[in-house]
Amino acid sequence: MARKSEKISDTVAYTNARLLDPANGIDAPGGVLTDGEQIAAAGADLFEKGIPDGAEVVDCGGHCLAPGLVDMRVELGSLSASGRAAASGGITSMVCLPNTNPVIDNEAVLELVARRARKLGLAKIYAYGAITDGLGGTEMAELASLAKSGAVAFTDGTRTIADAQMMRMALSYGSTFDLLIVNHPEEPSLAKDGVMNDGETATRLGLPGIPIEAEVIMVERDIRLADLTGGRLHIAHVSTSAAVEAIRQAKARGINITCDTAPPYFALNETAVGDYRTFAKLSPPLRGEHDRQAIVGGLKDGTIDVVASDHAPRDEESKRQPFAEAAAGGVGLNTLLAISLELYHNGFLGILDVMRLLTQAPADLMNLPAGRLETGWPADLVLFDPDHGWQVTEDALLSQAKNSPFDSRPVQGIVLRTVVDGRTVHQLEK
Repeated sequence: MARKSEKISDTVAYTNARLLDPANGIDAPGGVLTDGEQIAAAGADLFEKGIPDGAEVVDCGGHCLAPGLVDMRVELGSLSASGRAAASGGITSMVCLPNTNPVIDNEAVLELVARRARKLGLAKIYAYGAITDGLGGTEMAELASLAKSGAVAFTDGTRTIADAQMMRMALSYGSTFDLLIVNHPEEPSLAKDGVMNDGETATRLGLPGIPIEAEVIMVERDIRLADLTGGRLHIAHVSTSAAVEAIRQAKARGINITCDTAPPYFALNETAVGDYRTFAKLSPPLRGEHDRQAIVGGLKDGTIDVVASDHAPRDEESKRQPFAEAAAGGVGLNTLLAISLELYHNGFLGILDVMRLLTQAPADLMNLPAGRLETGWPADLVLFDPDHGWQVTEDALLSQAKNSPFDSRPVQGIVLRTVVDGRTVHQLEK
């Protein structure tokens, strides 16, 4: 796989495509016409009367053309490396967690990240603002000022808002300004000594476990606080059957709650840890098969709203440790599309449903100008072959970090071209 970035002519006709537009329910032969940074037209019968004079033609070869992917949960390592990895994975917009250095808890840092991202000209990078100063969990950050400066939602990233009063204040304050509050669902005192899912595998390996109760206790607490305050609550990377059921019931009661999951939690289970395989050490941990199946069920019935990569790059040294001491986290930008397409290839979801989870749904949730093939919208596109097989290897991952929990896994679905604001930022060389 290879990448390149190039400027194309102002008007480009993407022809001979299988058009996938979840927002408009389109899965049909068609095309897209872009003019500069915007979509000029899109539709199933767009070029029946011919291609506009002077337009550059990109023959899509019958492959799938869809809105660029929107990844709402990315931990940034290097901005440039993350941007390149995202582009190679078909991601045109991503939202970074605030646990950068320095922390995104004030307008100056937020603007710095935005300015550097614009200069790179790869995938668009939006940012969460921190809920608390320095992610310390004790003093609430200036949420309104951060929102005014461009923060699209608020979270303490990989740290749980453990203090119930602080979470209540954040949700209450957020309800006044219609801010989305996102929490990492893990009760710290139950999880602090654990390194993988609590159960038979952990016992066999002699590793301390994190019980599923650590997740569902925090989910149920936050649901009650959302009900109390009327705030907008989003639960990140749901991994357990109990949490899915609690969210399902909360939605049925009309509580303002959404959630996401990540590919490891519907494509892997705790057996991927094998014999102390540190690439499979994630946060939250990989769960049992019953929980994995429940995540698939939550995606099928709409309880789970979004699939995000939960990209967490780690350096080689931090993973080359005994399992208990190794850092948790896995890269996911390169594999987000291919692993998500397993839901389609295995017959659990239609291809439009999969693409909605990766495009329209996160864009709408985060109020981003993305996820649609409509006139006037940004010309952010991904062209992919859903059936092309490849293997997840270090060489195949166009990212600085290589810590993929899917290492050595055969997958189907490869990105052929990624377009951001009308510019090709990634193209697979033939």
